[in-house]
Amino acid sequence: MRRGIVLGGLLALGALAAVKAQPPAANAPKVIEVEKVKDNLFVLRGGGGNTAVFVTASGVVVVDAKNPGWGQPILDKVKELTPKPITTLINTHTHGDHVSGNVEFPATVDFVSQENTKANMEKMDIFKQNNGRGMTKRTFKDKMTLGKGADEVDLYFFGPGHTNGDAWVVFPALRTVHAGDIFANKGLPLIDGGNGGSVLHIHESLNKAYNGIKGVDTIINGHTPANTTWADLKEFADFNHEFLTWAQAELKAGKTPEQAAGEWKIPEKYKGYSPNVAPLFGGLPGRIQRLADEMKK
Repeated sequence: MRRGIVLGGLLALGALAAVKAQPPAANAPKVIEVEKVKDNLFVLRGGGGNTAVFVTASGVVVVDAKNPGWGQPILDKVKELTPKPITTLINTHTHGDHVSGNVEFPATVDFVSQENTKANMEKMDIFKQNNGRGMTKRTFKDKMTLGKGADEVDLYFFGPGHTNGDAWVVFPALRTVHAGDIFANKGLPLIDGGNGGSVLHIHESLNKAYNGIKGVDTIINGHTPANTTWADLKEFADFNHEFLTWAQAELKAGKTPEQAAGEWKIPEKYKGYSPNVAPLFGGLPGRIQRLADEMKK
């Protein structure tokens, strides 16, 4: 099955960093739950990755657009929150449960992503099938600022992790960041090697974000039912570093990825971390194999 096809049941299994989740039946209700994070900032949960809605003086900034068929439900929900038009849609990364709804947004919207994410999105069938509708119009390499004052949005890229284009979307006036799937949930992250994801470097990218973004106390994660804190980001970076150190030692000891995967246990100090490992990209053995490939470069 091609990577552009969604694997069903992923969210139900708790694999919160789903890559291409299978859309539900066409007649299934598309329920979006709304959480107010701060004044003028909301999270829309359900239907794929968590979507942020930031209401500014001149219009609405949306972050991520969920699975196929969920663009219109997002548009409808935004209308319930504010009469202002959607002016900007930012994608945190390339995966179908974060970008597929793009194709249902008006062509007048300014679509923004990290430059590697645009290149990855251009390979996706959904954009080819829709003649490029919803495709990124503006890109950034390391940093971009949209708006100013209370309406400012800062975009950062600190290096590979979940993919090679993971954007951090910061609302500085509200001390909040949308982290996308580089910090999807508390557990081993999905690493999409085909789109430049890195087991070897994700802890570095996380630490660069932790040290490089100032004045944030709240994190909207890619796939969680509740937000996390800035301290949680540091803990998550340490968790990924410990996994890397352990996996490197296993490989250097001559173990296969499958053998090593059978021995992995979450260190006890990481309370609340999920023991479940998403099966995509080969599951836990696939992550260790990705690391082995990176170590050879």
